[in-house]
Amino acid sequence: MDMIVEILVSFFLVVGGIFALVGSFGLVRLQDAMQRLHAPTKATTLGIGGVLIASMIYFGFSGGQVSIHELLISIFLFLTAPLTANFIAKAYLVHRVEESDLPPVSGEYGWAIYHDPPKDPADL
Repeated sequence: MDMIVEILVSFFLVVGGIFALVGSFGLVRLQDAMQRLHAPTKATTLGIGGVLIASMIYFGFSGGQVSIHELLISIFLFLTAPLTANFIAKAYLVHRVEESDLPPVSGEYGWAIYHDPPKDPADL
């Protein structure tokens, strides 16, 4: 394998490892759940992405075939991590934060997780 490819693969592995380490450290060391939520959804996702990019480059040059498995894993990870974080944040708000503690909202719906849905189907 070419030296440039090996350096590129090594670079993505090291960068991915650093991001994964920082994200894991943040998950353990930050104080509350909302702060802990940020570490794995951002840093660790980028770390896994770096390792997957390194894998794509390595197997693309060593095997002569382009594998899209790593690309599919990356897309799945980058799409599901923000959605999961959003659901966890909403659950945290419902169970731990009072509506009066939140900043005022100018929209007509306010903080949607605190309002009861209409009981009458005709109101929909």
